[in-house]
Amino acid sequence: MQLVLKRDGATASFDIMKIATACQKAAVAAQAENPNAVALAVTAEVEKLCREHTGNTLDIPTIQKYVENALMRSYPEVARHYIEYRHDRDGIRVKGSALHAQLMGLVDKTDEEAVTENANKDANVFPVMRDLMAGIVSKQFASNFLSKDVLQAHNEGEIHFHDMDYSPFLPFTNCCLVDLQGMLEKGFHLGNAGIESPKSIGVACAVTSQIIAQVASHQYGGTTIPNIDETLAPYVEKTYQKNLEIAREYNITDPERYARERTEKEAYDGIQACEYEINTLFSSNGQQPFVTFSLGMGRSWQERSIQRAILQVRIKGLGKEGITPVFPKLVFFIEEGLNLRPEDPNYDVKLLALDCASKRMYPDIISAKLNRELTGSSVPVSPMGCRSFLSAWKDENGHEVLAGRNNLGVVSVNLPRIAIEANRDQAKFFAILEDRLALSFKALMCRIERLRGVKANIAPILYTEGAFGVRLKPDDDILPLFENGRSSISLGYIGLHEVALLMFGDHPFDDAEAQVFLHKVVERLAEATQEWKKATGWAFSLYSTPSESLCNRFCKLDVARFGQIAGVTDKGYYTNSFHLDVARKVNPFEKIGFEKGYAEFASGGHITYVELPNMRHNLKALERIWDHAIANVPYFGTNTPVDSCGLCGFMGEAKATDEGFTCPQCGNQDGASLSVTRRVCGYLGSPNARPFNAGKQKEVMRRVKHLAEQQ
Repeated sequence: MQLVLKRDGATASFDIMKIATACQKAAVAAQAENPNAVALAVTAEVEKLCREHTGNTLDIPTIQKYVENALMRSYPEVARHYIEYRHDRDGIRVKGSALHAQLMGLVDKTDEEAVTENANKDANVFPVMRDLMAGIVSKQFASNFLSKDVLQAHNEGEIHFHDMDYSPFLPFTNCCLVDLQGMLEKGFHLGNAGIESPKSIGVACAVTSQIIAQVASHQYGGTTIPNIDETLAPYVEKTYQKNLEIAREYNITDPERYARERTEKEAYDGIQACEYEINTLFSSNGQQPFVTFSLGMGRSWQERSIQRAILQVRIKGLGKEGITPVFPKLVFFIEEGLNLRPEDPNYDVKLLALDCASKRMYPDIISAKLNRELTGSSVPVSPMGCRSFLSAWKDENGHEVLAGRNNLGVVSVNLPRIAIEANRDQAKFFAILEDRLALSFKALMCRIERLRGVKANIAPILYTEGAFGVRLKPDDDILPLFENGRSSISLGYIGLHEVALLMFGDHPFDDAEAQVFLHKVVERLAEATQEWKKATGWAFSLYSTPSESLCNRFCKLDVARFGQIAGVTDKGYYTNSFHLDVARKVNPFEKIGFEKGYAEFASGGHITYVELPNMRHNLKALERIWDHAIANVPYFGTNTPVDSCGLCGFMGEAKATDEGFTCPQCGNQDGASLSVTRRVCGYLGSPNARPFNAGKQKEVMRRVKHLAEQQ
């Protein structure tokens, strides 16, 4: 019996009666003289053609073509009704499909998960809607690239294949460190325009904004400009020399002072224009570029001028209201002998950074010493996006390379699911973990294989114009660029807090046995990545997943499967990576102490942060927390109240509710006049304008301040 390939990919036996029934209905609709005779004649011809069919598998569209051709030859009026009937049936089928339901849920704003999947995307505007619609289609076609077991594990919530709305349907890469220095020095092409090396700091800042927009449009992760103070310093010097010539030409008294002050003002203006550009332009996927600037290691006055300009511009805020910008994220390196103590030459910049953090949350800080120890790099490594890190890598000449490198994507493990299934049996926990690790490795290798055979012309700004540190020819393969550790690929995890509750009961965080177990879990994850790296040559690393939508997704799937579990699934979210749950009442030093030690396993990404009250008039206390942090954790941030109400003038912290955010002074809930800024995971979001998903909103509602008197 001949088999027929159905639309869903399954096969079924050839059934001529289905064709006869459809032809008879069409003949009746066309008021044919003898509908049964029409059906018999057509089915006989079609059955003969189907029996004789050779080549590809016989499928539904082929059979329909045979039917339509037979009807058109002998019964054209019946053919018209048959074609209309098939069209109507196809429409009904499409409307009943999951793809149609998801697309209409987005268009009609009835699918909350689709609308709130990313806190940096406003699903009400056309570009974002278009991007989200494309993402829905991309997810539907993921099965063409992922193996059945990987796709099933993702769908069931055992693992999570990140950013499936972009990859693997298209060969996108994740986040990167842009080689801005090389692009500015050598020039590049943007569309049909050739961009020469800038002659001033103002032009350098303008070109930087355009590079950021283009890079963000050609990948799906964060775009970092590493060490921007050192990169832009030569253009400060060019501007200074130009101003010095002007001063001497016009016989200005003290030309050096004139040139220096004018140059520093131009640097400030250039940085301010760059920040406004980043906060008003959109990448091709309809969102602001998720961009990070790292700074702090520069020592010259030119480098210091960029450092100070970035911090001063951020302190001022956007517009007359001084709104806190969400991007760029700022990351400040702290180094003993450079800017740590009052006797250090750049200590004044640290004080400015403290002031900025008290008013705008950023900058986050990196311990240069601990960063070097963790990454193996001779110079501190900047995060790609919010928290993804690269390890040291040398080119064929033995030179360390950081800028121009990138990440190939993430797959995360649902650790609470494993703990639920293990039911406090530690041996069973690790046995299940090994199965999940095998699936994760298979999924990550899928990411790599998807890039095989892809040519550089797919993203010129990245591959042929220098953003990724090289200038390939358009027809060159891109995969060799990522080999031998030049690019990272990451295993992630979330929910260590919930694992502790499930394996050890209600109060596991003061239990020494629990702490040993949790460290053993993370250590095993890190060991697995090193085993994969040794076996394949690819730079696998452990990543502390910033679970924005994933905190909700994993928890929701586990509720559906296992029901409500007190303290675990009943919260509506899982905790970010190795962090303490946000409701845990500890002081900042205790929180840092608990999270100390986990980042050392997660060379691929990590961050620790604390919740603080208003610190604007207590910078000494904030500095004490910073100094303690950089001695104990590599990467640290502080969350402080920076909300403001345009109706009543309130400045402080808006109240989080299930419905959104409310001004505690006047009750204002309007996203246009109530500016709310919260750390989503490792970056900031504006949730009153672009709401969080339900799980993340519940997490925000439960957050407590980490105060010294809390025990």
